[in-house]
Amino acid sequence: MRFRINRSGHTPPLPAPQAPAPAPPVRPAEPEVVEAPLSARETELIRASVAVVEPLAAEMTVYFYAVLFARYPEVRPMFPPGMDAQRGRLLRALLRIVDLVDDPENLVRFCGHLGRDHRKFGTLSAHFPAVGECLLASLARYAGPAWTADIAAAWTKAYGVIAEVMISAAEQDEALRPAVWPATVVHRLSRGNGIAEITVRPHMPYEYAAGQYVSIETPWWPKHWRYYSPANAPREDGSLTFHVRAVPGGSVSSALVHRAVVGDVVHLGAPMGDMVLDAAVFKDLLCVAGGTGLAPIRALVEEVARRGGRHQVDLFLGARTGAELYGVDDMLRMAQRHHWLTIRGAVSHEHIPGIRGSLPEVLAEYGPWYQHDVYLSGPAQMVVSATETLRLGGTMPDRIHHDPFETPVLSFP
Repeated sequence: MRFRINRSGHTPPLPAPQAPAPAPPVRPAEPEVVEAPLSARETELIRASVAVVEPLAAEMTVYFYAVLFARYPEVRPMFPPGMDAQRGRLLRALLRIVDLVDDPENLVRFCGHLGRDHRKFGTLSAHFPAVGECLLASLARYAGPAWTADIAAAWTKAYGVIAEVMISAAEQDEALRPAVWPATVVHRLSRGNGIAEITVRPHMPYEYAAGQYVSIETPWWPKHWRYYSPANAPREDGSLTFHVRAVPGGSVSSALVHRAVVGDVVHLGAPMGDMVLDAAVFKDLLCVAGGTGLAPIRALVEEVARRGGRHQVDLFLGARTGAELYGVDDMLRMAQRHHWLTIRGAVSHEHIPGIRGSLPEVLAEYGPWYQHDVYLSGPAQMVVSATETLRLGGTMPDRIHHDPFETPVLSFP
């Protein structure tokens, strides 16, 4: 993987992106490239500095946004009034970037996702120098005497690379599609246990692949975006169905479950994620869904059906109790229509007829699965445990597909 980097070590202000042109974008001249963004020494310095500030990371993010809004008040309207969730996202993204500084391919992938996703906030290329300035000021303040000129130079260079990748990804994305799609709620169905099916129809064509995830903003909480996976493969009418569980304190989820009605208009961000059927190598697929993690798995099963059932699919559904094991009847009806689909449900915290145990335990019992492509969706701890179980059973890591942990879809408490 090659990087474009700014040799001066910083990202200068750039002009605001232009409106999307109807013609295909012209490929720019090939920029100067290098094999890796940072030397081993620079990587070591960055990780050492993060180890120093990590105990105060939550406090540092509060300081960062305070400095950013004080120095550049024009960016404040881009953020929601309540900043707790936003500060958590910044911290997760920062730690993820530090984790990937010596992994060029995945660093570019992650920063590209960030750049494309930030378009919905109205982020412009000229905002990046301001963010970099305040980030380095925050790191310097909380690192204290450990902050040296060499560390500052390493962080300046790293941020220049990150910003350039994000800007490039955003500009390329802008030439292809809008940043936000308005969509009307056309159907709503309660599933019980705080879960609702919300079906929306975008006002403009919305292209996505089964298994991807989408950010949603409601009219009741402007600038609050949350990620959900469509529970369907692409349809002819363009509609998307989301399975939403109302989370205590969750503004967007509670609004969608308890307030949204047919006719309301929400906004969708660009689809993201690589947990798609085209990533599969084997004919046999293992799909594992915990809770509302059923949504992208259901979409993948529909996509297999759309392609003529060229895969054999073993599907495991898991929940703590039988009442929480939603969507089983629908999936069983699909299994009756498609001979290539096998369904098993497992409950971990209740004695009822059927399979009992956590999904990782059940996978170990029914395995091995080393000749399958595996798709996992659900609580982060389940995905981590299931991945470990599968790897111990011989499944290669590159055959295990799930949403990335650096996104809010799979974030730890």
